Amino acid sequence: MTVIEELFEKAKQASATVVFPEGEEPRILEAAETLVREGLAAPVLLGVEETIVHTAAAEGLSMAGITVVDPSSTALMERHARSLSEARGLPEGAAMRLLKKPLYLAGMMVARGDADAMVAGIAHATEDVIMASELTIGMAQGVVAPSSSFVMEVPSRAESREAVVLIFADCAVNPDPSPEELADIAIASATTARELLGWVPRVAMLSFSTKGSAVHPQVDKVREALVAARAKAPDVLIDGELQADAALVPGVAEKKVREPSEVAGRANVLIFPDLDAGNIAYKLVQQLAGAAAYGPILQGFARPVSDLSRGATVEDIVGAAVMVSVRATAADDATDVRKERTEPTKLS
Repeated sequence: MTVIEELFEKAKQASATVVFPEGEEPRILEAAETLVREGLAAPVLLGVEETIVHTAAAEGLSMAGITVVDPSSTALMERHARSLSEARGLPEGAAMRLLKKPLYLAGMMVARGDADAMVAGIAHATEDVIMASELTIGMAQGVVAPSSSFVMEVPSRAESREAVVLIFADCAVNPDPSPEELADIAIASATTARELLGWVPRVAMLSFSTKGSAVHPQVDKVREALVAARAKAPDVLIDGELQADAALVPGVAEKKVREPSEVAGRANVLIFPDLDAGNIAYKLVQQLAGAAAYGPILQGFARPVSDLSRGATVEDIVGAAVMVSVRATAADDATDVRKERTEPTKLS
């Protein structure tokens, strides 16, 4: 099976609830119908019920199994406003004003356990999705910077071999991460690898230098990020700085890396030093090697959130919902907190 086919099977077992703040959009409605029909997730749509039902009828879509939540519900708003006010130190009036925006209300539903994950972005900019998620859901413990990753499935050049599957990060969010932010990207990407794919992550901090082969401030940044990442997550296998071939090819790693490494030559998570490198790399691999690129996957938040492009297809939306469903269930299984959340992550 392909990666996405495996994730679909995992999602069917997860039975996660996914909230869509842009519930009146026809593509969201069609995706929600697909999720219910194929047993992939339980969709919750924010929007005026009359509008959603009318749109579904006009598109010939079934509403069976789809929950609609009116974002103007006073009781719902007041309950979440109190929680947001307490967690973020906001006046309740200010919290109420924020929650009139569907992105913020959906985020609070995830934070309080009304939903397991959120999928948004078809009618909002990535920056808006990130800001709403930071304020309502909050960041994962010890993580400061949100980031993104792609699951890259590269078809094998030999029929007898399986496709190569890797995680690339950050390819969509942080233009020029500091060493501390780069460390957060590495840690969050390792978490994505565990939750989404069930891997033991082997994280390579990439550079144009391997273990001191070049001297440059950009190389220093990667080295500093490695030190910070290892300090924050000593249980994660992280190594660097490594050139891409030293990270991926055992024979090259043997020649270039003189010290013992559980990552060199065996990496499955690649951390690029900046957005230029990450974005260019994933698009080159996608276009020249025929790779499937699943994402961008937002990461670093306390609960799973997925961002959609404005031009996302119904298949893209379904795929995003499947990925957050799998991640949400894996995270809950690891911490045994499923359905026990009562408020957003406190600010440190």
